[in-house]
Amino acid sequence: MPGKIVQAMKKADAGNPVFLLDEIDKMSTDFRGDPSSALLEVLDPEQNVNFGDHYLEVDYDLSKVTFITTANSLHSIPRPLLDRMEIIGLEGYTEEEKFQIARRYLVPKVIEANGLQKHKVEINDTAIRGLIRGYTREAGVRNLERELSNVCRKVARKILTVKKLKSFTVTAKNLKDILGAPKFKPGKIEEKAEIGLTNGMAWTEVGGDLLVVEVSVVPGKGKFLVTGQLGDVMKESASAAMSYIRSRGVLFGLDKDFVSNIDVHIHVPEGAIPKDGPSAGITMATSIVSALAKIPVRKDVAMTGEITLRGRVLPIGGLKEKILAAHRGGIKTIICPKDNEKDLKDIPKKVLLEMKIILVDHVDQVIVNALDIRKPEEIFKSRSHSDAVGIKANYTGHTLQHH
Repeated sequence: MPGKIVQAMKKADAGNPVFLLDEIDKMSTDFRGDPSSALLEVLDPEQNVNFGDHYLEVDYDLSKVTFITTANSLHSIPRPLLDRMEIIGLEGYTEEEKFQIARRYLVPKVIEANGLQKHKVEINDTAIRGLIRGYTREAGVRNLERELSNVCRKVARKILTVKKLKSFTVTAKNLKDILGAPKFKPGKIEEKAEIGLTNGMAWTEVGGDLLVVEVSVVPGKGKFLVTGQLGDVMKESASAAMSYIRSRGVLFGLDKDFVSNIDVHIHVPEGAIPKDGPSAGITMATSIVSALAKIPVRKDVAMTGEITLRGRVLPIGGLKEKILAAHRGGIKTIICPKDNEKDLKDIPKKVLLEMKIILVDHVDQVIVNALDIRKPEEIFKSRSHSDAVGIKANYTGHTLQHH
């Protein structure tokens, strides 16, 4: 509103305070004006020396003020305003961090807030993890605190209605009776290795998740179908993966015109959820090769990485969230781009100790490590062709073992 900046300076009673502008991505332009245009003059260090306040009609020097803004997403912030800011990305809490915050701070807080501190009420560790995985899906812990309060209210009612009940322990077993069926189903590995089905990894605003890619090959006339409400970037990745495999058909023991006799259908389940991003290229390529060669993909392997027409594996973002999601789902082996090795330092050591990380820079290395084969010759049936097209002799990639 007009005059708010100068009013806040008067309230702070200092020439160099810290200003916090919360939820700046929620600004909207209407008949009353455009707040983003006004903020350009406030936040731009080249202009705010002579900030003109239209309420008092005076100039004021804001150059000594430190402005901090918060936002949940960047795409809704006007581009000119975004250019004036230094962007610091804050990752969401990991599951272990949420668990520690809940156990140390949130559980005692909600027990006291619901009047249960005098009763022997306990929410054990399995119940907290069950709440995190099955009843919340968020970057922070706001909904987790809300669900914990919900549990405490139900327990308080039970204590009041059952006279002989002097203590109560919330566990993973009775959590469903208290809150009902879980709202979210965490991703987990398949029961057995299947042909044309590969575990991918996806980044979301509320953390990582496992993303399954399915491929079906049927007799046809060369059609290529992609379904699952995918964005343009993922569709381009699918096309690049298919073009790469077509160029390597002889290498995989296929006929030169194998595409003309089949239809290839790529599907990413949960079609109601939009999906996009440049990190599913090698996942799609692996599923296609598996379906064409009739070789199952290992069920305990998950992968992420973009693909080029020549088979190079390009780096991706959000590796920490993706690996943590794979760890929750029971994945034992991760295949990721070699250029992302620097991002592994951000992942908890406890997680890395329980997993094998394979760094790759070519799709052939991905296929050898992902398919259920013993030797590369089982899939690369024409070594002379591989030498002719320049395939690297090192099929296995670089494996990191953490001790």
